[in-house]
Amino acid sequence: MSVFKTTRRVACSLVAAAAATFSFQAHAGGHGIDLTGKTVEWIIPFSETGGSAKWANFYAPLLSEALPGQPTVVVKFMPGAGSTKGANHFQGLEYEDGTTIFGSSGSTQFPFLLGDPRVKYNYADWNVVLASGTGGVAYLPPDLAAKMDGMDASALQDVDFIYGNQGATRLDLVPTLAWEMLGLNVESVMGIKGRGDGRLMFERGEANIDYQTSSSYLSGVTPLVEAGTAVPMMTWGALDEAGNIVRDPTFPDIPTFKELCDATDGCETSGEQWDAWKAFFIAGFPAQKMVFLPAGASNDAIVTYTAAFDAIKARPDFAEISAKRLGKYPQMTGEAAKGALNSGTNVSAEAKAFVVNWLQEKYGVSLN
Repeated sequence: MSVFKTTRRVACSLVAAAAATFSFQAHAGGHGIDLTGKTVEWIIPFSETGGSAKWANFYAPLLSEALPGQPTVVVKFMPGAGSTKGANHFQGLEYEDGTTIFGSSGSTQFPFLLGDPRVKYNYADWNVVLASGTGGVAYLPPDLAAKMDGMDASALQDVDFIYGNQGATRLDLVPTLAWEMLGLNVESVMGIKGRGDGRLMFERGEANIDYQTSSSYLSGVTPLVEAGTAVPMMTWGALDEAGNIVRDPTFPDIPTFKELCDATDGCETSGEQWDAWKAFFIAGFPAQKMVFLPAGASNDAIVTYTAAFDAIKARPDFAEISAKRLGKYPQMTGEAAKGALNSGTNVSAEAKAFVVNWLQEKYGVSLN
């Protein structure tokens, strides 16, 4: 458990932004809540070593500053069952006083999308107050990266890869499907509790391929790249305004999976398989991490948290500090966050059917 309690330093611009937001929201029907002397528990359904931990640990002290009364913010890690344990726990909670929030990730969204029988939670019951976009980077040991011919991954098709996997129906299906499309033979070691545990497997030589979300890559893998023990392979990319996959703005020098797929014989960037991969990439990354209040949350509480995150985004130093810790991605509140939630919890029936069949064939996982 990580505890953050900030000092009373609050920039004038932060106070002004918060006051302006509260004024607007008050006229919209909410007046906020006071959290003086309270402790806010932020549930993260993963281990302390992954991207969700980095994301929550970045926001927690800023949220403590921005909330009225400057409460203590406690990040509580609740890993298990690929994040469904923590999500099911949160589903069972009812709103009391605004002191419990939940941090969801793509690995929480995918089981919901796919109808995983372990899912007892429903996003429609929750109240989103922040949605954070992110990206992901796959990487290799230097000897295997040297086998690639530019962006052509064909020479890796005779390598036996080992990958630490959180679970077949989790966010890890995005990299594992991508690697399969490239023709790579990747054996998954199932059941790790967070992507940080997968990175540790890579560092110990127990895995020879891995991927991390951007926040975890920036803090945990960049030192490995600088030390020469890891080499970036590709990112999943980002979406432009027309919905096309382009280079990730946080890693503009690293090619995208689409570029590698175009350069590798047998990999196609059109057709049913590509459409399914892209659909789940969109559901899992542009709106990957979200903050929720539980079922029954008052409008006053929603106003309070929305205003706090708006105030954080309005900090004059936010672009700089967030780029270093989270990468360069949208941080959304209000209607934008609701739109992100919608895109992150819906995929086409065709994409779902393809992935459900693929999971059955590849892992023997039956979701029908």
